[in-house]
Amino acid sequence: MAGKTYNAQKEKVPTQALDTAVAIAWLKEHGRSSFAETVELHIHLGINIEKSEQFVRGTVTLPGGAAKQKRVAVFTSDEKQQAAATKAGATIVGGEELVKQVLAEGKLAADITVATPDMMPKIAPAARVLGPQGLMPNPKTGTVSDDPAGVVAELAAGKLSFKMDQLGNLHEAVGKTDWDADKIEANVRAVVDAVAKARPAAAKGEFIKSITLATTMGPGVRVSV
Repeated sequence: MAGKTYNAQKEKVPTQALDTAVAIAWLKEHGRSSFAETVELHIHLGINIEKSEQFVRGTVTLPGGAAKQKRVAVFTSDEKQQAAATKAGATIVGGEELVKQVLAEGKLAADITVATPDMMPKIAPAARVLGPQGLMPNPKTGTVSDDPAGVVAELAAGKLSFKMDQLGNLHEAVGKTDWDADKIEANVRAVVDAVAKARPAAAKGEFIKSITLATTMGPGVRVSV
């Protein structure tokens, strides 16, 4: 049944690229009515994926709010910072004992990690576990901070880190089908603008090759670049 529904939706997808607002309206109209699907933004970049200097990453705050509440783990040995991070919404907090737990279990039930600078050397042994999961705190994405609670609050308010995949694509959740269209559009524009500003100096030619919006279980709609 799911396949039939998808194929039926795909047959209705406009062949031409649409304005952002029109594309969002189409997704809301043709989405499943039984539940609110996540609206996903997919950006294909015109970069050489074999050149490390062309790797694209950055941060952006979604003005319309976060589409998905992420589980945040905080590494800090300071008890006051641990309490503040928990109050701000962190789901896991700890110091060296949390590092030992990660090493023992070989995983961490989180979507993003934040650490204080003094914890980074102590986290290093767990890099073999956190690295493959994309969970190593990184100063470039603002996840290494003397104010971990502040970072957690920013994440809850819609701040996210983006980075391209191995094929030169970016994928971000920008809303739900039951949201106001204006909120989704604001998030789309914020991400696209942030990606454009993150263009590597070494990138040549057209940087943003294509933009597609799709729902979790539906086909993609091309958006005018």
